[in-house]
Amino acid sequence: MVKFGVAGGTDTFYVEHKNSYEMPEYLKNMNLDAYEYQCSRGVRVSQKLAEKIKEEAQKNNILLSVHAPYYISLSTQDEVKKEKTINYIIDTMKVAKIMGADRIVVHAGALLGLDRKYAIKSACELLKKALDRADSLNLGDITVCPETMGKINQLGDSKEIIKLCKVDKRLIPTIDFGHLYARSIGILNTYELWKKELKMYIDELGFDRMKNFHAHFSHMEYTKNGGEKCHVRFEDEGFGPDYINVCKALIALNLEPRIICESAGSQDIDAMKMKEIYLNMKGSLYE
Repeated sequence: MVKFGVAGGTDTFYVEHKNSYEMPEYLKNMNLDAYEYQCSRGVRVSQKLAEKIKEEAQKNNILLSVHAPYYISLSTQDEVKKEKTINYIIDTMKVAKIMGADRIVVHAGALLGLDRKYAIKSACELLKKALDRADSLNLGDITVCPETMGKINQLGDSKEIIKLCKVDKRLIPTIDFGHLYARSIGILNTYELWKKELKMYIDELGFDRMKNFHAHFSHMEYTKNGGEKCHVRFEDEGFGPDYINVCKALIALNLEPRIICESAGSQDIDAMKMKEIYLNMKGSLYE
């Protein structure tokens, strides 16, 4: 079954809670399944906190993932920045290991003025070096999940993420439905187009790798020239993508991802809505 969770802290959570290790119990009480810890501004998690989050997640049956820093630039040509990028990935994997998280989410970064084909080639080479380093440190059991991006000037359309995932058979994509919608300037929004998009991943990476892929979802505001502008809430009307059409495509293709809600502050409330809609749609098939 599809699993649903949140990215980081939420507005409602912080009304009565202060510590991230309280999130697993909070999510369990909301009938949610997963928590993506955010290291997007840097990997600054103490071992004590990571161990406490692991303890609470196991106690409350919450799946964990960790988002790596935004500073990562897989296509950089600067040798110093290459080493920093590898270290960001390794540091995130180390925290994930302590925390009991099975996945980390990684951005590919900006194009940096490079031709797209050259940029993705460089990104694949640097990602391979990072994975080799991870294996040497016994971190190979942590799955790296390259993420589709919402801005047109970033690496991370679906074909580029597929190329990154082909670097190693252990890699699985993070398909961010809001990012792809924004990147397409609102075109990628129908059931037929989502089904075609997801089928491309299955054809290229195999069903077994895609069955439980990682996913992000939120409604997005975009600009006609740049793509992603910002994440919004479900209660904000007039924004896509259409979640119903995403669900239809997932059900049609028998895919059961872990979907992390990234709404602007209302991740928990919106994730509950997402789970309810999905279960109602899935259940109606058997009535």
